[in-house]
Amino acid sequence: MQKLSLTQSLQQKLSPQQIQFIKLLQVPTAELEARVEEELEVNPALEEGKEEKEADDQEDDFDDDFDLDDRDGIEEYLQDDYAGYKMQGDGRNPDEEDKESPLSVGKSLHEQLISQLGYLKLNEREQILAKQLIGSIDSEGYIRRELEAIVNDLAFSQGVDTDEEELENILFKIQGFDPAGIGARNLQECLSLQLERKDPELEEIQIAIRIIDTCFNEFSKKHYEKISRKLGINDEQLLRESIYQITKLNPKPGGTGDEIVKTQYIIPDFILTNNNGKLELSLNSRNAPQLKVSRSYSDMLQAYDKSNKKDKKLKETVSFIKQKLDSAKWFIDAIRQRQQTLLNTMQAIIDFQLEYFQEGDESKLKPMILKDIADRIHMDISTVSRVASSKSIQTEFGVFPLKYFFSEGIATESGEDVSSREVKNKLKEIIDGEEKTKPLSDEKLEKLLKENGYTIARRTVAKYREQLNIPVARLRKEL
Repeated sequence: MQKLSLTQSLQQKLSPQQIQFIKLLQVPTAELEARVEEELEVNPALEEGKEEKEADDQEDDFDDDFDLDDRDGIEEYLQDDYAGYKMQGDGRNPDEEDKESPLSVGKSLHEQLISQLGYLKLNEREQILAKQLIGSIDSEGYIRRELEAIVNDLAFSQGVDTDEEELENILFKIQGFDPAGIGARNLQECLSLQLERKDPELEEIQIAIRIIDTCFNEFSKKHYEKISRKLGINDEQLLRESIYQITKLNPKPGGTGDEIVKTQYIIPDFILTNNNGKLELSLNSRNAPQLKVSRSYSDMLQAYDKSNKKDKKLKETVSFIKQKLDSAKWFIDAIRQRQQTLLNTMQAIIDFQLEYFQEGDESKLKPMILKDIADRIHMDISTVSRVASSKSIQTEFGVFPLKYFFSEGIATESGEDVSSREVKNKLKEIIDGEEKTKPLSDEKLEKLLKENGYTIARRTVAKYREQLNIPVARLRKEL
């Protein structure tokens, strides 16, 4: 049985202006110029240049919906997580010389492979099969789809009937293209294809091929003793040289992708200078574009507003002009709010980590979480997160993303809190100094850290090791 009922609830929604401000706050310096250019293009009431102060502010009907003190609504909106720091190419600055960002020169991976097809004497049908296979190669250089699926694609999209055997024969020819290892269906085949192009007279190459073909599982797990027994290799030096030949191979013959990519640079959002012991923080000048409301649009609104005619067309014109003026005023104000929020957040981080910024000694970094900064500047944690995840600062010790200064705290035996980064550095130091023929297990690493005063659980050791991109002991083993 269905029932109808009325429920009353109170919901707080962010205005479009508030949402746009939050997005503007997230934008790093490198992207801000492009965002400003975009706004200048779509809003003729917004112009570049210094804003003129007018005594008469009667036309200032700026939308009151844009209230940055509305923390609760913003907090609700900001529960999602943005990606980390993103870098885009430099925007154009009229005060600087025109400079072209370097581009990677040459053809894309697929274009290179298609051009090599000309060296094979293929008929029209084989060319279709070859192009379908090349189109199935991913950015790392692999064909990860089953040949059966490609056979089906050819039947449905090209109307070409083939089978896996015929397709595989064409694939073998493509696997002879450059770069070596291209068109492999898995890592084992990729390495094998590359070894086949090495000097077959060299004994270490012969053994390397045997290792990949018959002992790939043992090789991937670094079980070198099992490999020696299985292949009957008694010469440890020869085995070491064979393993070395394999480790020199490229596991991703396609590179990082098949697109021509613009060279990218980190543009710091903040600049910190030490002036005789006094730390001075400033925003990158690109964060402070000079914008003003168009005087001609303001005069136009005044003239239309005073007109005696009140027909529909005139009202629409007045409404349009007012909308553009309000939008321009909001954008200028939002840029200012962005600058102030950035400076407040960064200054709070500097105050909290003052010892580090004075000396540059990483061990001086204190445990610091988002809430510590949010409490200091009386803003929502999510707002601090947006600033920290997408901005960087230039110091005398280098350029650092803001999230570098945040870390959880670990209690030492003496009861003092230290940064998890300090523990990670100690962990890396211990692993770097271990005997590589007998690498330390996580349990042994836990004990050694405790001996150094860092009491952490073995699972935490494993977590920190993974965050440092250090493999487990078995995979760190060397001959």
